[in-house]
Amino acid sequence: MKQDLISDIKGHLKDARRVVCLTGAGVSAESGVPTFRGVGGLWNGHKATELATPEAFERDPKLVWEFYDFRRRNLFDIKPNPAHYALAKFAGESKKEFTLITQNVDGLHALAGSLNVLELHGNIWRVKCLECGTISDNREVPVTILPYCECGGLLRPDIVWFGEALPEGVFASAFQVASQAEVILVVGTSGIVEPAASLARLTKGSGGITVEINPEATPLSSMMDLVVNEKAGEFLPTIM
Repeated sequence: MKQDLISDIKGHLKDARRVVCLTGAGVSAESGVPTFRGVGGLWNGHKATELATPEAFERDPKLVWEFYDFRRRNLFDIKPNPAHYALAKFAGESKKEFTLITQNVDGLHALAGSLNVLELHGNIWRVKCLECGTISDNREVPVTILPYCECGGLLRPDIVWFGEALPEGVFASAFQVASQAEVILVVGTSGIVEPAASLARLTKGSGGITVEINPEATPLSSMMDLVVNEKAGEFLPTIM
């Protein structure tokens, strides 16, 4: 059965000209990145979901930056896993129109060599100035608290927080490629965070093949054409 599934997916990938992959926290978790909504979601007595808001930053930017400094320290030595490398290799060697869309903010896809990456929720290694709007890389560990821009404005993590809209251009691009894709791989994502979860429905509605790769069933599983209940790092190298 598994071999038939591998053959089916490889056949669809071979025939397709436009391929999209959407990755979520499960892919990063295989590298040792804690899942944002997982067990142990408290930091110094605070829920992570309570700190990742613009209101929390306005109220206490030092506390929020201390939380993100903690997250950055945990990520600093983490390396990409076979799933990250398989996607980067596929993008570089398949000669297809391939777009990688990720909900992850850890930058591991780029570290593995992926180039055409749409980061829906931002990147923890970037900062944004609240005054001039400049976005720049910042890999300081530990980060200076509080960090300021050259213009004197306070810097915040370039992360999409709860209550904020996704970057308009990024999601518009994701929407476009998903609606045109002949195959979409949905890998390691819970399928509950919108609007990212709607991308597979876009592909399916346009006649594309939808493939889910996740150790457990998700709310999207029932609508997918092919479902693989395995870890991404174990399965992606066999099909890509």
